[in-house]
Amino acid sequence: ERILFLNVLASPEGIEVFKSKYPKIKVITGMIDDGLNEKKFVVPGLGDFGDRYYCI
Repeated sequence: ERILFLNVLASPEGIEVFKSKYPKIKVITGMIDDGLNEKKFVVPGLGDFGDRYYCI
């Protein structure tokens, strides 16, 4: 009841999956992008998070 999930960027699909698995946890996000493309990358802007995180 007092657990928060705080993130910077999310997709509507990701929020939907998270809320279906953890319905009691409150989600706070800085920005919700349009969605995922066919490669499951967040669009329009983030792309491949792994590449960004590991500076590839």
